[in-house]
Amino acid sequence: LHLDLLMLVGFSVSLAFFNDANLDRSVPLSFIPLVYLVARLAYIGLRRSPRPADPLRLLVPWQALAMLTLFLLGLRIGLNMIDGNVIDVGYAGVIGADKLAHGREIYGAFPNDNAQGDTYGPLLYLAYVPFELVWPWVGRWNDLPAAHAAAGVFDAACVGLLFLIGRRIRGTQLGVVLAYAWVAFPFTMYATNSGTNDALPAALVLAAIWAAGRPFARGAFGMAAGLTKLAPLALLPLLASHGLRRGARAAPLALFLAGAALVFAIGAGLVLWRTDPQTFWDRTVAYQAGRDAPFSVWGLYGGGWEVAQQVVQLGVVLFAVGVAFVPRRDDLVGLAALCGAILAGTQLAATYWFYLYLVWAVPLALIAFLGRLPAADAAPVSSPAWEAAAAAEAARSTPPVAAPST
Repeated sequence: LHLDLLMLVGFSVSLAFFNDANLDRSVPLSFIPLVYLVARLAYIGLRRSPRPADPLRLLVPWQALAMLTLFLLGLRIGLNMIDGNVIDVGYAGVIGADKLAHGREIYGAFPNDNAQGDTYGPLLYLAYVPFELVWPWVGRWNDLPAAHAAAGVFDAACVGLLFLIGRRIRGTQLGVVLAYAWVAFPFTMYATNSGTNDALPAALVLAAIWAAGRPFARGAFGMAAGLTKLAPLALLPLLASHGLRRGARAAPLALFLAGAALVFAIGAGLVLWRTDPQTFWDRTVAYQAGRDAPFSVWGLYGGGWEVAQQVVQLGVVLFAVGVAFVPRRDDLVGLAALCGAILAGTQLAATYWFYLYLVWAVPLALIAFLGRLPAADAAPVSSPAWEAAAAAEAARSTPPVAAPST
């Protein structure tokens, strides 16, 4: 566990060299923990009979950790409002929301100060609409309060969903630990204080995991995540196959596809309302596929690594599809681990990579690393986590039977 967490915070070493403009050191130092993250999460998710782990022991009571979590969450909100910045990613969300609110086309018509801001999925811009209606865009790159507010809400959604997932897996203590781990991890604050929306796809993927037992909602949340930053589309085969049992596959799969189709129809309607499909493709998938930057090993070292990159890309595709069919750990921890491995793998294979993307996979890694450990006072659970939690809840809610009077 300590090695797992050390690898997560190890990205800070790479960032230190990046901030010093030393790409020759920052790029390899980010590549190593990213490879570790993919391999470790895949190992956890594919191991159907994990060995009993040492229990998760806290040095402080979980109630104190809950108070510290609330303090850190308030600190993040304050920093976001007072000392936060909004980079082009958050600015793009506000522009797109303004276009939707006024019935204008999104793709192919962004202003010159953010000309490539229309490279994301349509639901990303839709998510900004409530904030833009409260704090309208004034036509320039100002303080953008709508972007600050959206980043804070997306961040808080991840905190809440991690708590709910942890509580479902192993009770309130784990829920608090996962929420604390998110607010204490430096790169989640890095994303929020940059005014980005990278916590939005993370929150939607977490929602899909939280709704793992409800195929329709799982399909809707999974597709919604994919129609924000596009990379989570790689999770759909795994999410579609989760929980399928022999003799009972048709109905859950049909519900999953119905939920995904409904959200896809909403996204397609937003695009086709004012934009032709070719423009959408060129501005999103085609642009991202051809994007170049020296922040990954593929971009830094150039064409000599092209074959190796293609091998990695093919491997990620095969893994994302293959895990839908191979035997695997079929509980919330296993689902989160494999989703995290896929998302980290898409980052590993991409030419354009940046530290802000870590928040897509980090909450899933936290669930996998911490959720697989039993509480110090809990017995091992062999049945699926949500079934165990439901049984425990039912037992607690059953009224005691009065003894007959004598």
